[in-house]
Amino acid sequence: MTARRTLLLGTAAALCAPALASTPWPSRPLRLLVAYATGGVSDDITRVLAERLAQRIGVPVVVENRGGAGGALAMAALARAPADGHTLCFSAITPLTVAPLLGPVRYDPQRDIAPVASVMSTPVLVVSTPALAARDLPQALARAGTSGLRWASSGLGTTGHLVMEQVRRASGVAITHVPYKGGSQQISDALGGQFELLSTNVGTVQLGHVRKGRLQALAVGAPARVPVLPAVQTLAEAGFPDANLWSLFGLFAPGDTPTDLREQINAEVNAVLSEPDLQDRLTSVNNLPLLDSPRGFAQRIAQEAVVHRELLQR
Repeated sequence: MTARRTLLLGTAAALCAPALASTPWPSRPLRLLVAYATGGVSDDITRVLAERLAQRIGVPVVVENRGGAGGALAMAALARAPADGHTLCFSAITPLTVAPLLGPVRYDPQRDIAPVASVMSTPVLVVSTPALAARDLPQALARAGTSGLRWASSGLGTTGHLVMEQVRRASGVAITHVPYKGGSQQISDALGGQFELLSTNVGTVQLGHVRKGRLQALAVGAPARVPVLPAVQTLAEAGFPDANLWSLFGLFAPGDTPTDLREQINAEVNAVLSEPDLQDRLTSVNNLPLLDSPRGFAQRIAQEAVVHRELLQR
């Protein structure tokens, strides 16, 4: 009787397995976490991506901002979500490559988070605020004085924070980090002179303030000078090659998300990113679209993790 019961249970499980494996995706609205506050370039791009993805897959994609801790809060929330493809996160890779090096995080970067699709790379823009008059980064550092400088970024473990840290180490200037959750608040405080320097994105809002003279562009973290700011040096040209970093952004899923499902989501995201007008939207705010497979994206992250670890351990 026991053997017959075991056989029946095994047969039932076998019959159920194909049905589970063929469960369609998506079967309900998607939840898309954003690792940053509202009002920034990352938030804007995520909402455009969510709108286009919803049109393509036929279900709503609900954007939920989870800013804080340089993206670690959003990654922790993602790690706890069901691994069924209905919860994703848009973030830079630094919550996986930098944040765990700075302190404990509530997720295992390799076990709990799965790369799904790379989206874009973004230059880092260093600006001075009304609290400090300077034409370039070396001059800003030279004017620090005995009290040093206050340098804001979008949070601990972000690329902007890493840029600041490398400049601090190389220059020997006393620099105090002022972390934000990203978004509009740091720009508002920058315009009010609440700190001297800011690492931010080369975005429309930021460029608007630079053009109006409210903020002064000092340097960019990028492989080459940004066309929209041709007179602004890269950090390498300014004498800080280790600080010449830029951000890589993408979509992530919970770590146990099946490989075939990640590849399916990747194909849909890449189709959206291939639309010419969306590519124009990204490049218009100085982002470089990056299409890759889940495996290729994971390899990029692994390479960046080695670079970031070496920089922080010097």
